[in-house]
Amino acid sequence: MGKGHVQIHLLGTSFTIQADEDPAYLSRVVEYLEKKVREIESSVSIKDPLRLAILTGILLADELFKERGGRGSADPDSAEAERMTREIIERIDRSLREEESENASS
Repeated sequence: MGKGHVQIHLLGTSFTIQADEDPAYLSRVVEYLEKKVREIESSVSIKDPLRLAILTGILLADELFKERGGRGSADPDSAEAERMTREIIERIDRSLREEESENASS
């Protein structure tokens, strides 16, 4: 199979990726990532692209762990991972609000 190319426009940056995958498949992967980034953006007040990317990565890793383990949300480990992910998001969000208010008062 030939190499696929997909143009990415996400979080204020643009670039092209190339992989040994079908371009249609790569496009679906990128669309899924974009959807997850939008979900995170709508649920937190974080605007920093790097932090949004990290939080999205945490969410995707959580989904991957759940899928690989065949575990549903009733699994205590899955529930704990989700709780920890939300806690991390809340802490970063709180830290950013504090940082923004400090910068505004300077």
